[in-house]
Amino acid sequence: MKNIVLFGQTGAGKSSVINLMAGKTIAEATLSPERCTLHWKDYPINFDGYNYRVFDTIGLEEPQLGIEEYLGAIVNARNLIMKLESDGGIDLLLFCVRADRVAATLPNNYRLFYEWLCEGKVPIVLVLTGLERENRMEDWWTRNKATFDRYNIVVQDHACITAANNLDGRPRQLYEESRQLVRDLVRQHSYDNSSRWKGGDGWFRRFMGKLRELFLDDSSMKKKDIVTVLTKRCGVPMEAALELAKQVREDLVRKKSSA
Repeated sequence: MKNIVLFGQTGAGKSSVINLMAGKTIAEATLSPERCTLHWKDYPINFDGYNYRVFDTIGLEEPQLGIEEYLGAIVNARNLIMKLESDGGIDLLLFCVRADRVAATLPNNYRLFYEWLCEGKVPIVLVLTGLERENRMEDWWTRNKATFDRYNIVVQDHACITAANNLDGRPRQLYEESRQLVRDLVRQHSYDNSSRWKGGDGWFRRFMGKLRELFLDDSSMKKKDIVTVLTKRCGVPMEAALELAKQVREDLVRKKSSA
């Protein structure tokens, strides 16, 4: 069983991609009233003789979030990674982007999952949805790859697809083609890759160090505010919350004094 983390903006087609891979409807698209708090639901999927558990997440939605909202999303994402660490690790990150909605949150989500949480040690692939109107879906990537380069988003591979299952004619043919494209992408970068990331010793400390970076431009954030957000909103143990808050405030004071 391979563990796959699927992430991206609401509306990118994550649930549709799960159904596409599964060959049947097992995930329903929902819009969370909490626009950025990261939740997840896992789905067992089997195809071509391989077994997967796909974790569908809700990531960062806005380019400019309040500090509490952003922190809530980050820490809940951390909780997911820790759960997966206890369940054997992560085999693949599947970054879902709707081709006609490439937004400023693109690098935020990429860095959150790939760079901060998985330390750049998990294979990551890109699935670009909403391309049923293209004469050749792969042409979209040729025209738009520079946008991802500009954001310094580096992936091992990609697939240009349509995940729309309610269209007829040629789009229906593209849908079936897309199913195989995504399945091949997932298999090649999970089962054909023997490495599995489990975080390891010191992962939590390293993560907290990166998390401090979020507050470096918000000198008004008090220690007690950070502790309250971490414990009551995000469910972080008090000891960890106090340590993080201390580190954050020390960085803020140091930066302010050196300005």
